Order: sequence, then structure tokens, then C-alpha cells
Amino acid sequence: MKNSLEIIPVFEAIKLGYLQTRIPSIVSTARGTLLAFCEARRGSGDWAEIDIVMRRSFDGGAIWDDVKVLAKSGGGPVSNSTPIVGCDGTIHFLYQQDYARCFYIYSMDDGVTWSKPREITEAFSSFRPEYDWEVIAPGPGHAIQLKSGRLIVPVWLCDPAGSEVPGGDHRPSCVSTIHSDDNGFSWSRGEIALNTTLEFLNPSECAVAELSDGSVMLNIRSESAKHRRIISISPDGAVGWANARFEEALYEPVCMAGFLGITDPRNGRNILLFCNPDSRHKPEESAPEVHFCARENGVIKISYDDGETWPASRVIDAGPFSYCDLAAAPDGTIYCLYESGIWGEPPHHQNTHIALAKFSLEWVENNPAKTRI
Repeated sequence: MKNSLEIIPVFEAIKLGYLQTRIPSIVSTARGTLLAFCEARRGSGDWAEIDIVMRRSFDGGAIWDDVKVLAKSGGGPVSNSTPIVGCDGTIHFLYQQDYARCFYIYSMDDGVTWSKPREITEAFSSFRPEYDWEVIAPGPGHAIQLKSGRLIVPVWLCDPAGSEVPGGDHRPSCVSTIHSDDNGFSWSRGEIALNTTLEFLNPSECAVAELSDGSVMLNIRSESAKHRRIISISPDGAVGWANARFEEALYEPVCMAGFLGITDPRNGRNILLFCNPDSRHKPEESAPEVHFCARENGVIKISYDDGETWPASRVIDAGPFSYCDLAAAPDGTIYCLYESGIWGEPPHHQNTHIALAKFSLEWVENNPAKTRI
């Protein structure tokens, strides 16, 4: 499939007995198993009754086993799936409950069985002297283990005190990481990487990748007027975050994005992949305080120089395309699990389906349109 794209359905809300399937995450294990996760929502909002469900595939996504409920709602949201593939084969997994508690589970058998949930909210509680949050969440999307062995999970926190948004929503916000140096047994907070300002408005859902020199890059969603992703770099993923900057090549429609660092199997070099709805052609004013843009036209981009430039890109799906996550197989096959769904009221459309796009690096690079988005 060196120059082809395959799109495979994975989750469909109505077939599962839910209203929506949203917020995908995906990993490819050391054994080559694909683990796909999403939120199965009985209501339409982030605070609805939400379960986390998963499926497994042993053949690169062609066939999927039955849907399994991994974490069940207690009446509110159980969400923000954040899996990590450990170097020893362990699958670590974090999620939040009611945007107030964080839990950790793990699997030693590629997701067949899972440990009992263990609460790790204390790692977030240690932010309180500096940032008195009311809302917390990991990810969503996969997190990583560094070459040093450290587990790094991007997180965002919200302190709505004084906000005009009722009910403790997702703003104003800041971003940071939590990490574990003992294979998930204990978790600690990092420094706050970015807090909201007039320039960097409400940074929230972020993704993380290790760069060629071992440093760690945060790729951050925000509601900033510039409509570009925000980048910050730390030497170890926890402290010393460099001055944040907008990345001109990466458009921000105000949406979670997929971000992945891999070793190119063709030459051994480190490359970065980024994917989101690049809808700069179709802006929408959907709320007075946030300039959302249409969640459609999903584009994958490649950087060969640790994010300095993004010379290769290609459209995956020009239709509805919202949240997504990326994974890669050892042979270089790339997987994008994304919210597709049905055309509806913009900018968000109707989040009823989650699909898997499967393609190669060559497919992106050999874009016949020679698009440079």
C-alpha cells in the first residue's frame, strides 16, 4: 500500500446503542496489535453520561473484535482516553472521571485484560498551590514513554473562577504534563507549560512527542486569534518549558489534533507527523468568545527536522473530520483514527462515526497535488 489510502469504519454510535462516538485514541503495540478507544456518549455534551469503549485488531485494522466497555460511567463523563505503549510491552492507560478525578490502569496482554483502576488524582492535586483547578483531564490521545523510560502524559486544567461560562466548563485553562519514572506506579506533576493570556488564549488539549535530541515537544490547542498551533519544548518533558510560540505551518481551528514522533524505517531518522482539520478556507463564528472553524478537511503533515518545517502534506478526508489520533506500525504504516460522521450544523457537524485511515509515508510524500498547506 505504498501509494494508497484505505479508510475502515471502527465505531458507529447507533450500532452501539449510543448517541455519539467521540474523542478517539489509538496505539500500535509491540506485537502489532491495534488498540482503538473512544468515548461512547449517551448525551451530546462533554458532561453527559459517557463510557470508554475499545476494540482490538490483529491485521492492521481490516478486522476488529467486539466492542468492550473499558470504563463505565457512574452517571457523568468517564473520558479522555490516554494510552501509552511501554517499552516492555505494558499498555498504560489514563482517563478522567467527572473532570475531577484521574485513574490509571494497565494491561500486560495487549488489552485482553486490564488491572483494577487506581486513582492518581494526587498528581493533579499538587498543582493546587499554584493553580486552583476545578476541571482536569489527561490527553486525550496517546501519550509516550521516553527513551529514558519516563512516561509523559500531557494534561490540561481549568480554573473557571470569575469566568462567565456556567457550570465549570473548559476555560480559562492551562497545560502541563504529569510523569512517572517507575513504570506507572507513582505519578508527579511537571511545571505549567503555558497559562492563558490574551495572546495564548485558553491552551487546552495537547499532544506530546520526543525529538531527535531527547527533548520533548508539546503541541497545544488554543482559542487564540492567530489560529495556529502553539509549540513549547522541555529538556525532559516535565520542567524548563521554553517560551511558547505559534507554529505558522500548523493551522488551529480550535480542535484536538493528532501528533506523533516515529523512526522512519527507511533511513532511521526521527520524523514528526501532525494531523487535524485544516479548515482555514471556511471560518465559522459559532460563539462570541471563541472563533471556531469548521471541523472538516483532515490533513496529515510530515516534518523531517523536529518541527522546523512541514514540507509534505496530503488530505485524508475532505468531509467531516474532527478529533483524531495517530499511531504507526514498525514497517512505517501510519494509522489515523478520527471522528468522521455525518454532515450537520457547522462547525462541528454530527459526531456519529469513528473511522481508521491507513496509509504509508510515501502516500503522503507522493501527493499528486503537491499541496503545501
